[in-house]
Amino acid sequence: MPSTIHDLEKAEPSHHACHCNHEPTNFSPPRASTTANPAPLQVGLFSFATTAFILSAYNARIEDVFTPNLVLGVSIWCGGIAQMIAGICQFPRGNTFGFTLYLSYGAFWLSFSSIYIPGSGILEAYGQDKIQFENALGIYLSGWFIVTCFFFVSTFRHDVMHSILFVILALTYLFLLLGAFLHSVALTRAAGVIGIVLAFNAYYIGISELLLSEKKPLVKIPVWHYKSALL
Repeated sequence: MPSTIHDLEKAEPSHHACHCNHEPTNFSPPRASTTANPAPLQVGLFSFATTAFILSAYNARIEDVFTPNLVLGVSIWCGGIAQMIAGICQFPRGNTFGFTLYLSYGAFWLSFSSIYIPGSGILEAYGQDKIQFENALGIYLSGWFIVTCFFFVSTFRHDVMHSILFVILALTYLFLLLGAFLHSVALTRAAGVIGIVLAFNAYYIGISELLLSEKKPLVKIPVWHYKSALL
């Protein structure tokens, strides 16, 4: 009896057999993708340090310059927008501290700049009442002094240099707000001197992080991490 069609199909060689070449091909592997650390590269600590240095130099009345309007461009673009970009870049990296820090102080610089932008109406609202404006400025600075103290507590999960940074920043705000409330030029000038020290502290941390971000750092600048940060 003839075989079933199924058996005949099994017996006959298939004309549709796959003649695939199973030898490995020499495809180049995809290049590993890495992202740069945005924190120290002029969009983080360097931006903060530069803006703080310029404004503090004005507060210290170096070369008898004390009108802060020239710093507006730096405080808006460098201290404000650039720092906020740095903060946003920290979000996908899971860096909650950096995300909160850079967005907060980026917002500070933008809000501070708004006070002195011609046409914003903020300065004009006080008219010739300089005392009321200085008191209002003191209240504004008091809020940022409190925020800075909160950030200082968070630094104990990071390193000593960040702790020093926030101590100096808190002192800068303290002297500024006291100078505003007490209408004291001397206290404001002292805040300017402290702010210059603050700027160089931030430069120090920034260059340390910048060098450590390289695969083969030229030199390692210590920031002295706390033991709790290494756990």
